[in-house]
Amino acid sequence: MKFNCNKSDLIDAISIVQKAIKTNSTVQILDGILIQADDNGVKLTGYDLETGIEADLVSDIVEKGSVVVNSKFFGEIVKRLPEEMTTISADDRNQVTILSGAANSVIKGSSAESYPKIPIIDNAEKITVSQKLLKNMINHTIFAVSKDDTRQSLTGCCLESDGKTISMVAIDGFRMALRREDAGSDFPVMNFIIPGKALSEASKIFDGENEDNEVIIYSSSNHLLFDVGHVRIVSRLIQGPFVNYNSIIQKNPKSVMKVNRKDILDAVDRAALIIMNDERRCPVQLTMSDETTLMVSANTETGTHKENIDITIEGEQIDIDFNSRYLIDALKNIEDDVVRIEFNGSQGPCIIVPVEGNEYVYLILPIRR
Repeated sequence: MKFNCNKSDLIDAISIVQKAIKTNSTVQILDGILIQADDNGVKLTGYDLETGIEADLVSDIVEKGSVVVNSKFFGEIVKRLPEEMTTISADDRNQVTILSGAANSVIKGSSAESYPKIPIIDNAEKITVSQKLLKNMINHTIFAVSKDDTRQSLTGCCLESDGKTISMVAIDGFRMALRREDAGSDFPVMNFIIPGKALSEASKIFDGENEDNEVIIYSSSNHLLFDVGHVRIVSRLIQGPFVNYNSIIQKNPKSVMKVNRKDILDAVDRAALIIMNDERRCPVQLTMSDETTLMVSANTETGTHKENIDITIEGEQIDIDFNSRYLIDALKNIEDDVVRIEFNGSQGPCIIVPVEGNEYVYLILPIRR
């Protein structure tokens, strides 16, 4: 195998596929990047048996072939190359030569035949959606994905559509993040549970600026593929069912508060400095001294914090404790100036929704006293 390419293009491709590589894998070959040069061009692949990423590399192929190189070692060498023009080659013994200017590095590679094959999605359903839209939905929900592997369906986000609206939902047992977007007309009905890692890495690759750039989603019963042209991300799907999240959204709250989002976010953030890393034992407290003032407070061995902010409220007065990080995560992912926060007593969940519309719902369980 032998090809010529630009150093900067190679660095970009390496950094993309490294997102799918576990550097501490017990399977040594999975620490590597698969490099293939064939009639379709040069392709780099990273795969951890759950998430695979392929990146195309603009290059001039001299000789076809393939090899696996250690991801970290190869990446560090390429970053330090002295010239832009780079030549990569591999011989029959899988010795890989990296040539740039006067620099000539030779490293040991492995046979490409021992690298696991990324699943091929045959007879797949095809969905096209804006990269910016999907990136936005991921970034506004991914923080609520569960890290508890004993509840597999909650370690991913549920991406679904009823044909008119696209929804993405994450639940970790203590909070829920839901985002909805208008799907337009003739959008297919779908329902997938996608692992959080795959979505997190996909979000880093998607274009969040240009409305016209699209991602094609191919799906089978067990896998899903995001295709943005020069990069493809393949992930296994988590088998459901997902939580019936509509059933946990309260319909008749006891209290409805309207508050400036930045005011309450900043107040909780300042209280969190007192709490530090002890959110579970030392919550942030939301209490009311009158019908127009909310007091945000925290009391720990480190110190105390109290702060009053202006609100309007309908219904019962509020006296409730929350994990400060959960409130901050929700509030900082909302763009609205004013939010509506619904409460159902001191033991029930609070729900943060728009004053008008239904494009997001953030649900947070309180900490019981």
